[in-house]
Amino acid sequence: MGIILTLFVVLAVGVFGLLSGFDRRGEPARMLRERLASIEQAAQRHPGEDLTLLRDELLSSVPALNQWLKRSNRVVRLQRFLSQADVKIRAGRFLLISACSGAAGFLLAQWFLSALPLAALGLLGGLLPIAFVAWRRQRRFHKFEALFPEAIDLLGRSMRAGHALNTSLEVIAVELAEPVAGEFRKMFDEQKFGLPMRDVLLNLTERMPLVDVKFFVTAVLLQRETGGNLAEMLDKISYLIRERFKLLRQVRVYTAQGRMTMGILMALPFLCALMMSTLSPTMFRLLYTDPIGKMLIGTGFLMMGMGYLLIRKIIRIRV
Repeated sequence: MGIILTLFVVLAVGVFGLLSGFDRRGEPARMLRERLASIEQAAQRHPGEDLTLLRDELLSSVPALNQWLKRSNRVVRLQRFLSQADVKIRAGRFLLISACSGAAGFLLAQWFLSALPLAALGLLGGLLPIAFVAWRRQRRFHKFEALFPEAIDLLGRSMRAGHALNTSLEVIAVELAEPVAGEFRKMFDEQKFGLPMRDVLLNLTERMPLVDVKFFVTAVLLQRETGGNLAEMLDKISYLIRERFKLLRQVRVYTAQGRMTMGILMALPFLCALMMSTLSPTMFRLLYTDPIGKMLIGTGFLMMGMGYLLIRKIIRIRV
C-alpha cells in the first residue's frame, strides 16, 4: 500500500510539473483575464447594465474539471484568495497540490507513526499549502498597508497640481512600489476599459479587503456624490491611517511577552527531543518504535497545534 501511494504522489507531482510548463505559454491570456475580471464583478452588482466585456476565468486547464469547479462558490472564493496572495496558479492546480501534500503527510505518518494520527497528519499535510498562501496573503496585505498612506498623499498632491483622479491613479502606479503600484495600475486599466469609477473602487475593496481601503473608497464615493475638497479629505484619511498604525505598534509592544511565550512553548518540545536523543538515544528510541510512544507523538502534535491557535487568538488584537 505504501509503494502504491508513493507512486501516486510521484506521478502526480510529475504531471503537475509538466502541466505547469505548458501553462506558462498562456501567461498573456491569463493577465488579460485578470484585467477583465472586474467587468464581470460589476455586471454582478448591476445586472441591468449593458457590459459587453465579460470574463471567462479558468479555474482549471482541464475543460471538464473547470466546468465542475465553477459550480462551487467555495472554489471561486479560493481563486480570489489566491489572487489576493499574488499566487499565480489556478484553483484546480492548487487543489491538486493540497491533495499531493496530504498524501505525503499520510505516507510519512504511515511509515513513522501508528495508525491513530494518520488522518490527522494527512489533513495537516493538505492544509500546509493553504497555510502558505494565507501567510503570503497576510504579508502582502501588511506591505500594502505600509505603503497605502504614501499613495493617498501622492494622490492628494497630484489632484492639487490639477490632475484628474484617473490620471492620478496612473501616477501612483508609476511612482510607488508593489503591491500598491499593481493595485492602482489595475484601477487605472479598469477605468481605461470604460468601467465606472464606482465599480473600480468597489473592485479594489474586493481585492484588498482592508479597513484602510474601505475608508478610502467610502470617502471618494461620498465626495463624488456630495462634492467637497477631495484633496483635504485624503489628507485626513492619511493622518487617520498613520495614527492607527501608531496605535497598532503600541499594541504589539504590549503583546510582545505573549508572542515570546508562544515561541518558547512551541520550540521547547523539539529542543527537549533533540537533547534527549543526544544524551540517551536508547531511551528516546522507544518514543517512535513503541506503539504507545507513537500515539503520544501524534497526540502531542495535535495539542501543540491547538495551543498555538489558542495563544494566537489571545494575543491577536484588532485595531
